[in-house]
Amino acid sequence: MEKTLYTLIVYSENIAGLLNQITAVFTRRQINIESLNVSASSIKGVHKYTITAWIDEDTIKKIVSQIEKKIDVLQAHYFTDDEIFSHEIALYKLSTPILEKDPRVSALIRRYNARVVEVNPTYSALEKDGTTEDIISLHDELQKLGCVLQFVRSGRIALTKSCVERVNEFLADREARYLQHKKEKA
Repeated sequence: MEKTLYTLIVYSENIAGLLNQITAVFTRRQINIESLNVSASSIKGVHKYTITAWIDEDTIKKIVSQIEKKIDVLQAHYFTDDEIFSHEIALYKLSTPILEKDPRVSALIRRYNARVVEVNPTYSALEKDGTTEDIISLHDELQKLGCVLQFVRSGRIALTKSCVERVNEFLADREARYLQHKKEKA
């Protein structure tokens, strides 16, 4: 089966241990998570998990179904790259002596729109945000010039291209059902 990079977005209440339960779904199927980012969402009390993995569509559907069955999960959806806006951030520590000596290093920094955040006699630190491909390409080109001392990149963060966040609709519907139930009991 053909594997695609899927981005899974999960909304949940902020409950200790839920991250372990979600990653266990991948582990049981022996699927490697490429990136994982967890943060508060724009909705008070709701957290957003952004997970990427190379898998086939049948498997991602099964994973989403399993994750949605978790009691503290509000919703889970999967997306291909053309359905989302995504970004990562990376930090590069470069050798300052090589940076100063080799003009190709400065040219790469400018070409990739990286930002210098620290310079001292030993090392220089760069920050680059953008697509995974751009971040890795810059790393690979700097590595060829022998100036990379350290490198780290974040997990993917993503927004859907949809005009409406599905979890907002879900929560509004849940609230309406709750109010209707409360009204019927009164």
